[in-house]
This record gives sequence, structure tokens and C-alpha cells, in this order.
Amino acid sequence: SRELGINPKTVAKWRKRETVEDRKTGPKAPRSTVLSETEEAMIVAFRRHTLLPLDDCLYALQPTVPHLTRSALHRCLQRHGISRLPEVGGDKPKRQRFKRYPIGFFHMDIAEVQTAEGKLCLFVAIDRTSKFAVTQLVEKADRRTTWVFLEHLLEAVPYRIHTILTDNGIQFAEQPRNRNAAYARTPVASCRADASSGIVMSPSCAMISAKRPRCGSSFPLPLGRP
Repeated sequence: SRELGINPKTVAKWRKRETVEDRKTGPKAPRSTVLSETEEAMIVAFRRHTLLPLDDCLYALQPTVPHLTRSALHRCLQRHGISRLPEVGGDKPKRQRFKRYPIGFFHMDIAEVQTAEGKLCLFVAIDRTSKFAVTQLVEKADRRTTWVFLEHLLEAVPYRIHTILTDNGIQFAEQPRNRNAAYARTPVASCRADASSGIVMSPSCAMISAKRPRCGSSFPLPLGRP
């Protein structure tokens, strides 16, 4: 330490190391000073589920996380190793493209978000043409929260929605045991009943099959705004 003019503690530290490579400075487990653990988990789940670019993720998540900035989002994605979208090249099969639809065709799905407090559910709806995305984080994905998210989606989208495609989850299906319960009607039935309040049916909308149409628990959702 005298020869090099450094602290003896530094010499003792380097003697215990197996390599001479410099290590990263800062905390061993870096975390955001702006985002909570739940917000970070939601951001990671949204990115992995949608594979949208950085700016599209920012615009979709800001209504749920108002204090989210572009730099904070980028640092969050970097910490979790998903700041760069996967590239398809070489012998890897190309990703199949969706059929082209007119703007207003939304795909609605639910992603699980694992946090320190437990499991949460993230509703995600993306327009297949414009890539406009709407999200909402809830504690449980049931018929009630599905209704709430559907209303949130209709208010958030600035243009007409003509179709919403879902899977066969029980949140979207009409089941006999739920007919006399709260939120007994499926969202499509509700939209037909509430057409006078600004939600109108698209006359040219066709019935859209779900992923497993034989199960009979999926529904098309031809909606729109005048």
C-alpha cells in the first residue's frame, strides 16, 4: 500500500478476489428511486407481453403510472435485461404476422404480475393496427374488474372501436351460475343495452372466433363510438 499509495483495506480486498477485473460500482441490487416494486413488475410484464417499443410502452403506461418518465422506463427495462427487443435473424423462424384489420380492432388479454406482496393481474388491450395500448392493474381478474377495464378502455381510446377479441377465460363468458349475480350480463350484452349512452354497434362487424371456439366461452365484442 505504501509503494502504490493506496489504502491498506484496498490491498486486502484485492487479495481476496479471484480476478483482477473491476467490478461495477453502486448497489449490488439496484432499484428505482421513482418506481415502486409493483410498478416495476407491471412494466416488465407489459413489455414482455406486448413487445412494444419504448415510446409505445411509455404512452400506454403513463395513465396508470403518471410519474413515469422515458428515462425511468428505459432504466427499468435495462435493469431487467429487456431494454432491447428480440431480433429475428439467421435460422430462427420469422414471427407470423396478424391479418390486416381496419383501425379499431383490439386484442384484450390478461397477464400475471408477480410482486413481493403476491400476484396481481394486468389487463392489456392493444389495437392490432395502430398499436394503441391501454392497461390497468387489478388485484383479481374477474367479471367485475373486466367490466371496469372495458369501460376504461372505451373512455381512453380516442377513436371508434369495432371489435375486441378475447380468449375463453371465465371473465368473458356467460355462465349459468352467474346469471343472477352482479355483472351477470356479458360485456357484449351490456354494450347493446347501453347503446343510447354513446356505445353503438358496428353494423358491418362480423363475429370473431376466439382461440378455442369449441369451448363456447368466448365472445366477440363489436363496439364503437359515434
